[in-house]
Amino acid sequence: MKVSSFSEITKTKPEKRLVKTKKKTGGRNSYGRITARGIGGGHKQKIRNVDFKRNKHGMSAKVIAIEYDPCRSARLALLQYEDGEKRYMIAVDGLEVGTSVMSGPEAPVENGNFLPLAKIPTGSEIHNLEMSPGRGGQMVRSAGTSAALMALADGYAQVKLPSGEIRKINEKCFATMGTVGNADHEKVVVGKAGRTRNKGKRPITRAVAKNPVDHPMGGGEGRTSGGGHPMSPWGVLAKGFKTRPKYKPSNRWIVVRRDGRPMKQK
Repeated sequence: MKVSSFSEITKTKPEKRLVKTKKKTGGRNSYGRITARGIGGGHKQKIRNVDFKRNKHGMSAKVIAIEYDPCRSARLALLQYEDGEKRYMIAVDGLEVGTSVMSGPEAPVENGNFLPLAKIPTGSEIHNLEMSPGRGGQMVRSAGTSAALMALADGYAQVKLPSGEIRKINEKCFATMGTVGNADHEKVVVGKAGRTRNKGKRPITRAVAKNPVDHPMGGGEGRTSGGGHPMSPWGVLAKGFKTRPKYKPSNRWIVVRRDGRPMKQK
């Protein structure tokens, strides 16, 4: 079993005004029917209100604490702006208490600052990337991840995402400079079943261990594996076909797919 050191954490309790209780569903919908299996239990969590828009442009903010967030792999930095307001942002790798950060077109090109893509030098590492101007960061927010700004042309930026996909994004979209912190998160080894249960994940029975009445892949004399195509309990095939719509509108913004093949434009 391997756990995080939490050595960078400087504050153990969150800001009360910036959190709300996370309601557990147990995988059930409004009718009480289970629609997502394997969900239930888990430790109580508070949802941190993270500021992905960072729309206080031109006003510097000071990092006053680095905190743990149970709902994400990255750490959070608690900012205090010049007017006294406090907000959360995703902690950048190397960000320390006492550091000042800023957002806006006039912000300096430094780690932790939130700038439009048009103002960021090509080749820079970025994260918390907007998909449309003013919407707030949606991509590249997990621990240790970063995207690379490859080129700027014709009002669009070409960004290489962690998956390997190269996508065109409006140069007016904002992104945070640097790499998301807590890169050692990928080295965590769960080690025991209890830790998985604390995350709210319940055990699921293998399909081939069930009876034919319960699953299409169940039954058989003795143990069986293979011989049938993997499928869901309702008979939907699990492999062998593409799940992305062929004519998805966002295809026009993808230059290179995740597998390295160029996207065919219709």
